[in-house]
Amino acid sequence: MTARLRIDTEARRIRLAVRHRLAPSRRTNDVCAIADDLVALHSSDPVTVYLSAAARMRNPSREPVAAALYDDHTLIRHHAMRRTLWVFTPAVARLAHAACTTGLAERERRRLVAQVEASGLAANGAAWLDAARRDVLAALCEGGEATARKLGAAVPSLQAKLRLDVGKQYAADVAAHTRVLLLLGFEGAIVRGRPSGTWINAEYHWAEARVAGGLTGVDPADAMVQLARRWLRSFGPATVADLQWWMGWTMATTRRALAGPDVVDVDLDGDEGVMLADDLADLDADAREPWVALLPALDPSTMGWKRRDWYLPSAHTALLFDRNGNAGPTIWVDGRVVGGWVQRRNGEIALRLLEDVGRDRRSEIDAAAARLAELLGPTRFSVRFPAPIQAELLQRSWAGFV
Repeated sequence: MTARLRIDTEARRIRLAVRHRLAPSRRTNDVCAIADDLVALHSSDPVTVYLSAAARMRNPSREPVAAALYDDHTLIRHHAMRRTLWVFTPAVARLAHAACTTGLAERERRRLVAQVEASGLAANGAAWLDAARRDVLAALCEGGEATARKLGAAVPSLQAKLRLDVGKQYAADVAAHTRVLLLLGFEGAIVRGRPSGTWINAEYHWAEARVAGGLTGVDPADAMVQLARRWLRSFGPATVADLQWWMGWTMATTRRALAGPDVVDVDLDGDEGVMLADDLADLDADAREPWVALLPALDPSTMGWKRRDWYLPSAHTALLFDRNGNAGPTIWVDGRVVGGWVQRRNGEIALRLLEDVGRDRRSEIDAAAARLAELLGPTRFSVRFPAPIQAELLQRSWAGFV
């Protein structure tokens, strides 16, 4: 039996810096390349998209991200892995839609049809939903982009109320437009356009999906294989459980997607891992390069693996993640999370280091914080899923280390 190649923690950290464009020499102003190299950018919090991209740019700026999303349409928002909202290039969005969103849309449609019927809106919930779909698309075709509120006013059926959790103590009435538009987004019929307010606003205008090449038409099984390999190129070597968690697949689906001679088993310091066979040649090519970064909440590099102990000391997790597993803003040094940060109401970027990184690295972190404050300018934002360390930093200054 051939011994598995061993890849140690240091090698994984170096590859993270190179593949995720966090090493200074790998940074680029091409925001589509950044998105592709991370597979996708988290978009549950709209701030994350901009700050994740900026952390990897040679000349950090919000404008190229907005242009790609809203003018050039070279980036699009779409629900996919783990029912999460992401920003992709169209080519990757098509894979994610087939590999993850199609099944999600089918389940959501069945649930919505049942809710329509249980709410007494129609005896045939499927017919009601099909009619609402046609009316929404007709309204968008006639008027262009529109907020959910405007579409609700333009399409009479969307003004109806859905009765959720009928017969239960926590039953509630919700506007039908919320669920219908969400489903049409899952189906790839409509997409989120510009925010209704500033760039940090999470309420978007909806528009017809005019994505180059479309979102549909890719075979799901083939899409799963391709998406798994894209993820391994960006996040590998990793464990099979890491990929399963990131995709939101079952373990059986994950193993099928990894099957093939182009994926090989490796030893990750005692853990069983996998990586692309043609990726082995790059192991000696990635030279170590010092770097620091202030990454936003839900950044792909922080959230990319289920098993995080090789870059996130377990003692830091309770301070940097909320109870649901959402990562807050983090401070990184050479492939390792060493602390957290927050923007205060006066615009200051407040830092808390959880270990001593030395005077020189602290100076680099301070400089990164100053650049981030300049990028944000007068904008003030709150993290949508705050971790405990943010609440502490908003209340007082910290000196020294924990």
